Amino acid sequence: TCKYRPDYPMDGYESLSAAQQWVTGFVHWYDHEHRHSAIRFVTPGQRHAGQDDAVLARRDAIYAEAKRQHPGRWSGVTRNWTPRRTVWLNPDQNDPLVQRDQRLEAA
Repeated sequence: TCKYRPDYPMDGYESLSAAQQWVTGFVHWYDHEHRHSAIRFVTPGQRHAGQDDAVLARRDAIYAEAKRQHPGRWSGVTRNWTPRRTVWLNPDQNDPLVQRDQRLEAA
């Protein structure tokens, strides 16, 4: 994830201190600014703080109102803003729990 950031120092760091400073900034960005697609575009910090339900409920209301005011902009339903309760990293596709979550997500 780090090396895909535009500001990643491809030529390395000048010192241990410079590396620590860069990683500290990256962690702050990732946890508090980066809206992660797997958790419905909330930040990991919002998720860990339990703020994702409120953020997503507000987005859902905003989208519903926008669709009501401008129905021609949508050909179907609006984006799914229900909170993701389970997130997998490299899931085993044969795991029954993973399969269940994928079925629920598709519904």
